[in-house]
Amino acid sequence: MSSIAKVNPMIAFARIGGKTTVHLRGPETQATTATCPSGAEFFGAELRIGAYLPMFPPARIANMQDGILPTLPNGRILIDNQPWEMPTPQNLDVFVDHLERAGLLVFDPLVEELRHVGTVGNVPERTAQSRFVRAVGLPRRKVQVIERARRAAELLRAGVSIPDVVCDAGYYDQPHLTRALRQLIGQTPAEVARGGRYFAL
Repeated sequence: MSSIAKVNPMIAFARIGGKTTVHLRGPETQATTATCPSGAEFFGAELRIGAYLPMFPPARIANMQDGILPTLPNGRILIDNQPWEMPTPQNLDVFVDHLERAGLLVFDPLVEELRHVGTVGNVPERTAQSRFVRAVGLPRRKVQVIERARRAAELLRAGVSIPDVVCDAGYYDQPHLTRALRQLIGQTPAEVARGGRYFAL
C-alpha cells in the first residue's frame, strides 16, 4: 500500500508486541510503501501546517527520519526532560493541547498568510521564506506541488475524469499529472481512479 506525500507534521503512536513507541513525523516529499505488522495498532494526531516542536524542527524529521520520544519504564513519555502521561486515542487532543500550553508545540501564524495570501505586509520576502521553511520543513513551492497532487487524487477518487482533473488541478497535460501522481501518490491517475489503496496520512 502507498503512503502518499504530505505536508502536515504528525505525532504518531505505534503499539507493536506490547511496546508503544512515540514518533514525531515531518513532511514527506514522495510516496513510500507502507507496511503494517500483524497485531500492530496505530493512532496519532495530524498537526496543522506550521505547527511543530522546536526541539524537532520539521526539516530534520522529514522523509521518514522520525524523531522518537523516549519512553520510561512506567510507560510515560520523556519530553523536554519531563515525564508525560502516555495518551490514549480518546484523550490525544488533551495531550496535544497540554503540549501547546507548555510551550513545547508552537505555531507560526506567518505560515497561513504565506500559504493563502502569498506575501506578508512588511516582512521581507527572504525572512518570510526562511520562517516558512523553519516551521514547515519545506519551501512554499514544494508544499503547493504536494497539495495539488493530493487534490488531484481526491478528484479522481470522486469520479472526475482524468482530462478534467488535468484542467481543474492546473496540470499542463496528462503526462504531467501522471508524473506527479506517480511520485507523490505512488499510483497513476488510472490506478487512483480505479480505487487503488493508499494512506492519506
